[in-house]
Amino acid sequence: MSAETGFRSPRARLGVGGVVVLVLAALAVTVGIGIWRGASSPVEEVAVTVAPTSSPVAEAGQLFVHVHGAVQEPGLYVLATGARVVDAISAAGGLAEDADAAAVNLARPLADGEQLGVPVVGEEPPPPAPPPGTEAGPSAEGALVSLNSADQAALETLPRIGPALAQRIMTWRDENGPFTAVEDLLAVPGIGDKMLETLRPLVTL
Repeated sequence: MSAETGFRSPRARLGVGGVVVLVLAALAVTVGIGIWRGASSPVEEVAVTVAPTSSPVAEAGQLFVHVHGAVQEPGLYVLATGARVVDAISAAGGLAEDADAAAVNLARPLADGEQLGVPVVGEEPPPPAPPPGTEAGPSAEGALVSLNSADQAALETLPRIGPALAQRIMTWRDENGPFTAVEDLLAVPGIGDKMLETLRPLVTL
């Protein structure tokens, strides 16, 4: 092996080392630019749904109604002020196949914060939950409903009494004479012991 091919001068070594340093420096600059571009590039936004921390508040012209029972889609619905039971049931997808439509007063106006229950056939309709700060039925005015003289509209102001039950009460007294005791309501089809106890403090003879 000759001295020319087997031995490299210090200057040659320095030249090779300089190239290596330049390559490493260029690589470092390239990586740095990539990191900087990544940090400055836009990041895809991810939508996050946060559960509300407070109860919804009805705005002007709105009311909230909780519909449950024999409807297609039970839930909480926002309706326009002045809406009636038929509007709430329509918002809930309509009555279920086993719903007792005769037990519900579809024409009754709704109140904000009301809970509307639709019973199935053969089930006693649940008493409607009164809106906050109010009382259910005629007791809010301190007046009692006369079983012997009240018309259908007056009977429907009683909790759990819809058009069908009001008509049955009037039919019973037409066929059997005046009620002699509140317990006579048990003879009216569709009125059971639980409903009687609900109506007892609200009616008179």
